[in-house]
Order: sequence, then C-alpha cells, then structure tokens
Amino acid sequence: MDRAILHCDMNNFYASVECMLNPSIKDKPVAVCGSQKDRHGIVLAKNYHAKDHGVKTGDTIWQAQNKCKDIVIVDTPHFDEYAKYSKLARNLYREYTDLVEPMGLDECWLDVTASTKLFGPPEKIANELREKVKSKFNLTISVGVSFNKTFAKLGSDMKKPDATTIITRDNFKTIVWPLPVSDLFGVGRRTYEKLKQQFIYTIGDLANTKKERLKNLFGKNGIYLYEAANGLENDEVQKYDELDEVKSISHGITTVNDLKNNDEVWSVMLELAQEIGYKLRSKELRANGVYVSIRDDKLLWEQYQKRLRSSEQSAINIAKYAFKLFKERYNWDRNIRTVTIGVTNLSAEDKPEQLSIFDCIENKGKIEKAEKVMEELNLRYGEEIVKNATLMKNDNLPNSRRKMKYNDEK
Repeated sequence: MDRAILHCDMNNFYASVECMLNPSIKDKPVAVCGSQKDRHGIVLAKNYHAKDHGVKTGDTIWQAQNKCKDIVIVDTPHFDEYAKYSKLARNLYREYTDLVEPMGLDECWLDVTASTKLFGPPEKIANELREKVKSKFNLTISVGVSFNKTFAKLGSDMKKPDATTIITRDNFKTIVWPLPVSDLFGVGRRTYEKLKQQFIYTIGDLANTKKERLKNLFGKNGIYLYEAANGLENDEVQKYDELDEVKSISHGITTVNDLKNNDEVWSVMLELAQEIGYKLRSKELRANGVYVSIRDDKLLWEQYQKRLRSSEQSAINIAKYAFKLFKERYNWDRNIRTVTIGVTNLSAEDKPEQLSIFDCIENKGKIEKAEKVMEELNLRYGEEIVKNATLMKNDNLPNSRRKMKYNDEK
C-alpha cells in the first residue's frame, strides 16, 4: 500500500487569528509586526488583502505602509492565542492519526496511511479537516496530499487559501517539475543561488541532473535534493508526543543597535546563553551540539552548527562554543541585526558519556555549580542581583528581553 501523507498549512496564520479576534479588520489589509521600539518592526505575517498590495513577510513597517496606505498594523501580536489555536488544530489532526509532525505553529505533516481504513481516501480526510478547521475555529487550511512529505508540502503551497491539492506518482512530473527549484523544501537562499549558477532553474532541471554532480556541489544535501525532486524521499512522519519532548533549546534577539564587532556579539551571546543554561538545568538536560543564526542589516540569514566534544550545561561554555563558531564562519561584510544561539542533540543529564582526556571535569563541575547558585539567587532576590561583569552595561539589549529570563512559560 502506498503511503498517504498530508501537509496541513494554516493560511496566513498570525494574521488570520488577529482578524478572527477582531472581526472589524477582517476585510482590511492587515500586517502582524514586531515592536518598533525593540527593532522588531518587520512584517511577520499578512493577510491576502495586504498581499494583493505587494506587502511581503520581512518588509519593514514603513515599507508595508508605503505599499498600502490604509494597512492595519498589529504591532502587539497575540502569541498566546497563536499557540492556543495551533494546539487545537493539532488535537483535531490527532483524531485521525497519531502520526502528526508539527513544523512551526502553523504547519503539520500527517501520515494517514492506516487511517484510510477508518476514514476513507486521503483526499476525503483532507477535505474533512479543512471543513472542521473552518467550522470549529473560523480559520482555514490548505492541504497537500501525496506519497511523501516533500510533495505533500509542495501541494499545500500550490493552492491557497482553503484548498486541497493532490500529487501522485502518476502526475508529479506534470505538476511538480515545472515549478521553480526554490519552491522545493530544503532549497534555501544560498542553495538556490548556487543552483542558478549551474543553470538549474526548475525542479525538473534538478531531477534530471546527475546525482554525482549534485553530490559534488552540495555533499550529502545534493543526494537529498536529487531524491526529493524525483519523488524518492521517504522520510517518516514522526509520532506526535503530547509532552512534546525537547529536541533543542534556542534564544534569539534583535538588538537595539546593529552589532559592529566581535566584542558586541560576545556580550549578546553570553546574555542569551544564560537562559539556555537555565533551561537545560531546569529540564535536567545536557547539550551535545550548538548552532548560531545570524541576520545581518540587509535581513539575510546565515546559520552555522557543530557537535560538541563533550556534553555541556554551562551557560558560559555554551556561549564560548557559539562565539568560537561565529568567529570562524562570519566574514563581517555586514553589521549584524539579529543573533540566535541554540543547543541540540540533548540528552538526560545523568546519561553516562565517554569523556575526552582534554576535558577538565573538575573545572566544568565548578563552573556549573557556580552558575546554579547564581540562578538560585536571581530567582529568589531578582534576576539582576548577580550577573557576569561583561553584562553590567549592554546598551544593545532591548528592555523587554529582561522580562523573559528564567520564565519557563515564554
């Protein structure tokens, strides 16, 4: 039996929720944006009326207003409401299958292969889900139906809003191959630019490129791209865990001022790492990998990652690893607007591990113990009572950031 995979995408999710909460703006152009005061003043989401005026995600507020004079700017997003409706939708999906894999708040893959025996063909399930989301939550979703995750996601992107698109083994070459190669899941900005240099413009061009050539260009990712374009991707849909097992922890910030040198970046990373270290300790986890995401003043992203020699729970050690990775990879051709650091490959803190002869276990233990004492003092007497001297004066951090430290609900 061929697999039946759905990809459910909630249409213009943030903007749709805002319009549902405030029906008076439903028929107006709407853009959900971050706070201008903290330099988060870019478009996070927009409705179709705003899109018709050329407003794009990532536009600054003034750009959106220049494109659409009467646009409604929502600059205090209701993230708690977005999380609420995201969970409601996932619970609805779980009525049909336990194989529900979220991707962000607004997207999920569903494997309904076995469910077809109870609920009928996958197209019928997709249409039922669309109608139920509309009637229960007053929101809409687009659903892609296919035999793998890649084509299911492509399908959900092809018709919006409130539509079902079916991509089969018989028709995928006709439907998928003429699409721009940038539409393929996994083709980011840098990959797209490199593919264009090789005169690969469509997914069909990619599918008909020799696998070895793609491997030479992109390494293992080249093999993935070849298989994805040819319908050979066969990744499983992960089982939804209501407890939502933690797979990574990250914190990011858009700074008040552009960062212009390594010292300024280090201060921000050290600040972000305090929260990560606290989260790791509170959840009794250790990190085995670290990554850094950088957005420059042209709003272009870069991301770097590496595996750690031994697991870490110390905030300052995580910051040092992230900073070292940043210095090795970033060229400083532009100033920096946003910094995010995160940890991955998490494991239980009591899990045994093979240590390296280069690791000083005694020092690591002392650092982690000191940080734990600092956290206990901050929790008891106020979050600014003890801090690293480097962070005593950091004018690049928005005031709103302080409120989020040591808050498990954020």
